[in-house]
Amino acid sequence: MSVPAAFLGVIIIWSTTPLAIQWSSEGWGFMFGVTGRMLLGAVVCVALVMALRHKIAVDRKALETYVAAGLGIYGSMMMVYWGAQYIPSGLISVLFGLTPVATAVLAAFCLQESGLTPGKFAGAALGMAGLAVIFGADINGHAIAWQGVVAMLISVFLHSVSAVWVKRINRSLPALTTTTGGLLVVAPLYSITWLVVDGNIPAGYEFRPAAALIYLGVLGSVIGFSLYFYILKHWEANRVALIPLITPVSALLLGHVLNNEVISFDVWLGAFFILFALSIHQWGDYWLQSIRSRVVTVKR
Repeated sequence: MSVPAAFLGVIIIWSTTPLAIQWSSEGWGFMFGVTGRMLLGAVVCVALVMALRHKIAVDRKALETYVAAGLGIYGSMMMVYWGAQYIPSGLISVLFGLTPVATAVLAAFCLQESGLTPGKFAGAALGMAGLAVIFGADINGHAIAWQGVVAMLISVFLHSVSAVWVKRINRSLPALTTTTGGLLVVAPLYSITWLVVDGNIPAGYEFRPAAALIYLGVLGSVIGFSLYFYILKHWEANRVALIPLITPVSALLLGHVLNNEVISFDVWLGAFFILFALSIHQWGDYWLQSIRSRVVTVKR
């Protein structure tokens, strides 16, 4: 699979994830929703590995990779599900848009990637400005609980640490293997956490939470994580972190097409900021260097 195709796949899946997370917790509680998702994902991953006859590597670096991936799957997703109780789904995407900044800083110190260049930093800042414009009305129209905001900020940090850690270990593994290993690491952790914190099994069947849980378990966990780790294997960590800058916009457009949601002028303005920010983040340093070179040439 081409990396751009995988990149697009992750954007589509992550665009629908925040709303599906809230739906999967309706009437069931967030702990049952996230635990059920991860257990289902682990089962599907193991089944795929067996069907494809892949071998799960168990050397030291491979095991470190599974633990590093598990940090993001367990810690980050736990915070997202818990925080989703207090904030709207749109704000989840907005706050997760801070990931490029956190990842760029961590990658610069841990991987010696060019994460703190003026162009990349300016692109991340413009991206956040665009996200603020898009969801400004939504944020102002809701009572935002500080618990949800703090939980999402912790999620952003853990997700960034996980991405940089996996990249730093640099163990060449198939994306499905990394996902399977990560889910096998966190599945028992989620089960124990659910037993200690909640332990309640839903008494009745509800279609929407069940459908959302299955969607998240199969597409959100297995396919989404596999594509994510595939991209992380081929691209720089701070470049992969551009995904959370795009998903709020794509989620907005999906809502307009599939759910007849009205897009205001402010939203289109914010979308423009996002696209411009992505351009600056990707090519800003090259453009700045070109301008400097031309200025030096003219002076000569």
